[in-house]
This record gives sequence, C-alpha cells and structure tokens, in this order.
Amino acid sequence: MARPFDAFVVLAEMRTGSNHLEAMLDRVPGITMHGEVFNPVFIGRHDGTELFGFDLAAREADPQAFLDEIVQQSPGLPGFRYFHDHDPRILPRLLSDRRIGKVILTRNPLDSYISRRIAAETGQWKLTDARHRRDAEVRFDPAEFEAMLADWQGFRARVRRGLQETGQTAFELDYTDLNAAEVLNGLLRFLRVDGAIDPAASRLKPQNPGGPMGKVSNPDEMQAAIARLDPFGLDRPLAEEAGRSPTVKSFVTADAAGLLYMPVPGALVRETLSWLAAVERVPEDALPRGLTQRELRGWMRDRPGHRRFTLVRHPVARAHHVFCRDVLPRGRPVFAVTRKVLRNRYGVPLPGRWPDPDYDIAAHRAAFLAFLEFLKPCLAAQTSIDPPATWAGQNAVIQGMAGFALPDVVVRDRDLAAAPSMLGHADAPPWPVAVDNAPFPLSAIHDADLEAAARAAYRRDYLVFGFGDWR
Repeated sequence: MARPFDAFVVLAEMRTGSNHLEAMLDRVPGITMHGEVFNPVFIGRHDGTELFGFDLAAREADPQAFLDEIVQQSPGLPGFRYFHDHDPRILPRLLSDRRIGKVILTRNPLDSYISRRIAAETGQWKLTDARHRRDAEVRFDPAEFEAMLADWQGFRARVRRGLQETGQTAFELDYTDLNAAEVLNGLLRFLRVDGAIDPAASRLKPQNPGGPMGKVSNPDEMQAAIARLDPFGLDRPLAEEAGRSPTVKSFVTADAAGLLYMPVPGALVRETLSWLAAVERVPEDALPRGLTQRELRGWMRDRPGHRRFTLVRHPVARAHHVFCRDVLPRGRPVFAVTRKVLRNRYGVPLPGRWPDPDYDIAAHRAAFLAFLEFLKPCLAAQTSIDPPATWAGQNAVIQGMAGFALPDVVVRDRDLAAAPSMLGHADAPPWPVAVDNAPFPLSAIHDADLEAAARAAYRRDYLVFGFGDWR
C-alpha cells in the first residue's frame, strides 16, 4: 500500500514528552526525525545551525523551501516537532497539506509547567539515568501559568480548526501513552511504517515522577489559582454569534471635522448622522458615504489625528427600536417574509394587520417579550432565520469592523452628553435626543422579564460595554 504521507509533524509543546517520543520514533527503520526544525533559535537540536544546506538566515528567508528540502532530501519518512512559538509562517501549510501527517501530543498543562520550571532551575532538560536526576522545589506563578495555558489553548484551537476545515484526522497522543507499546505501534500503522516500538528500550527516563503538590513551594496558592480557572468552558456561551463583515459602505466621513463614523445598525444612527451634519455645517445627505476600503484608507492617510468612532445603545432600547421600526409594521417589504415566519412558526404574537386598533399596551409587551426570547436562539444560529445586522449583537458588529479598522472611540448612549468632547469637538452642538418609537414607549412596558430576556440574547453586549438595567 502506498504511503499516505511525505512527512509528518508532531504538534506539541515543551515538556509534553516530545523528546521522548522523537527518540523512540528515530529508532524505527524508515523514519528520520529532525527535531524542532522551525524553532526560531536553532535548527533541529539545541546546538543546530544548519540542515540540508539551510542555515538560520536561509531558513528565515524561505521557510517553505526549507520544508521542501526536508521532504525531498530525508532518508525514509521525515518527521519533526512544531510548538506554538515556532515560525508561524509555516503553520498554514503544515495544517493544509494532506501529505504531511499530523501527530498531536498533549500533557496535563500543570505537569508540563512544573516540569519546565524544574528543568530551568536545575539545568537538566533530559534524563538517561535516574541516578543523575536533579530535584528542585519551584514556586508556582499563577500569572505565568495562565499565560502559558492561553498560548497552548490558542494553538490547539487553531490546529483543530485547520484540520476541520480541510477534513483531516490527526493521530492523538497523551503523555501517558508514551509508555503504551500498543498505542505507539498504532502510530506506526497510522504512518504506514513497518516496525515496532518498545518504550522500555528508550534511553530517556521520566525526570519528575510524582504529583505536582510536592514539587512546588506554594501548593496552597497553586490550588487557589487553579480553582479560578474554567477548564471546561462553563462560562463560555454554548454557541457564539456568527461573525460579521465590515460594512464599510455604511461608514460616513466628516471631512472638515476629521471624523469617521462607523455605524452599528439600530444604535441611534439617525441621531448620530444629524449630529455629524451639524458639526460639518452641511445637510445630512451631503455627508460622504459609500466609500470603498481603498478610498477610506486614503481618507485616513490624508488626515493624521482623525477619530474613528461608533455608538452603542442599551440592548433593550436598541431591540425595542428595531422591533417597532422593522418587525411590528406590515409595510416593510424587506421584513415581510421574516415577519410572517416570526408570527406563524415561532409564535411571536404580531398583529395580523397594521395598524390594529385592538393592539394595546399589554399586547405590545407580550409581542416584544416573545421577540426578545426568539433572539437568543436566532443569534446562536438555531433557527431558520438569518438575523439581519440590526438584530446582531453590537459587540459582534464592532468585531466585524476589525476586518477594516477598529473604532478608536466607542460612545455609549448613556454618555451622549460627553460625546462631543470625547471626539475632540467640545464646542459642537449637543447630540439629538432619540424619540421613543410608536405605538408605545419602552418606558411604559419595561420590566424585569424584558430585561432578563434581553440579557439572555445579548449577554456579550451587557458584559463588554458594561450595561446595567435600562432606565
């Protein structure tokens, strides 16, 4: 059977047992291990500076050609190790190339962290004879551990996403598997290499046996720090809202004022445009908009010190505004199908005709509450309706702007009185006051149930922008 791979990479981290795994693989006929070939400090081994005619400078200049040379010049099947802090330019190819096998090696992060601290303290990074083991008691640093954990998790997430997008499968190993001959020989079958591995024959030995509590000088602080972590992602929403693209065509410039307005749909856009026109002393329809990304970049280059800003509104007030403007009336062609689906499939009690003399304040509250309750699954992509930008979380909209440029000023609706000063125009007219929507103002129906439903739908907006209950 033809071999499926031209090379393979061990995706791991420091102190996960990757040296031990490499030593065992290197003893298998038909496999040639090259170490950490993309480590920014060395090539392969800790004192390595050259491989296949590439020195550090040549590798830096063309890592793709270096990888090609490894594949072409290695006897047998070449393998190497790649960690999160190795040359990031090569990772997209490693993940997308189906001819490069992926082996993922992991270890309990706490054990890895303590092992690394001990190795740094003792200077002993490998052990071949237990009689020469150097022991040390090290101090657990919570901030350092959390930073390491974040790096590891980010790397694993990127690897996982790359494999998912390309439909590939990796061979996964845990540190504890390195003593299991059956598992290691399963790896050889994955690589389509004949041979066998006997872990007992390895020259490398575990350096720091035993649990972590006896290896640190501050075990109580370590336990307290670990208790604050969220390893299962319990605090993460089950489904994140889909990303948004930067809708640059909606951006508005005020040339004389040096302001670039990046609207969040539904968040006092009309009032902001009115203020911007007053600052520029031009009619609102004379404000430049519809510029391309290239034109906007030129606008920014020509105006050093410009301000890019956006405005966010309390989630309940924004949702009520959008509901009354777009969902409740029947005369909005763009929302006609959506309105029908909301009413007939998802039970939002919208009136069948509009205006409807029987639609009173109790009906309005019930309809708006049902709409807010619908938004939570809708924004989590759990309904048949694709949410328009006016329903999207404001945090998601602003994150989408990052595809072009982030606003450097985010004005909350509660801060409108200070907004002109925040934007460098303290002498500008005050912000226009938003007029509450018909048929009933939010103040007439707002209660704890509406607030709770809005929080459930727009949890990130409340958190990121510091919104409390609407008043």
